[in-house]
Amino acid sequence: MKPSKLIMCAIMSVFVGTGLVGLFAPSVMADETLASFKGGIGVIPVSSGVGTAATAEVVNRNFVRGVQPGLNIWVIRKLKATVRTNGAIKVAGKGLLLGSSDDIGGTGGDVVFATLICEATAPFTERNSNLAGVPLAPNGDFRIDDVLVPAPPDPCASPVLLIRNVVGVNWFAAGILKSDDSDE
Repeated sequence: MKPSKLIMCAIMSVFVGTGLVGLFAPSVMADETLASFKGGIGVIPVSSGVGTAATAEVVNRNFVRGVQPGLNIWVIRKLKATVRTNGAIKVAGKGLLLGSSDDIGGTGGDVVFATLICEATAPFTERNSNLAGVPLAPNGDFRIDDVLVPAPPDPCASPVLLIRNVVGVNWFAAGILKSDDSDE
């Protein structure tokens, strides 16, 4: 190939490459982080109770933004999650296990999905990963790599991430919102 044709090909490559970058820039911008969570809290189904043995006990269930808690105590060793502005969600959970009942230390064979709620007060909109969920491994580990439906608003004013079971749609664990000054 003649040197002048090589130069023309190089110049065309630069223009085409620059044009392609411009085409993909909006999709990259749509992938910005909306919320990150590092650490998790297992559910304690009852937030308080009053009464005596002689009277009927009044029990307050530990609802979070309208979502019922699981029936048993659950613990989670580790949770890390990222939600993107386009609704993409990635969750890695370790050690989501029963902390009570005869099945303590097990998973009860549960299948879980993620819910993001952005509203601090009712009405709440539940933005869910696939409701078919992912099974908990025998050690309680799980991964969710999905897209939330409906898509979350940007900004998500008061993000709460719940890990819920497929059967009862109760929450078992919640993510701890990662602050800007936290490690990693």
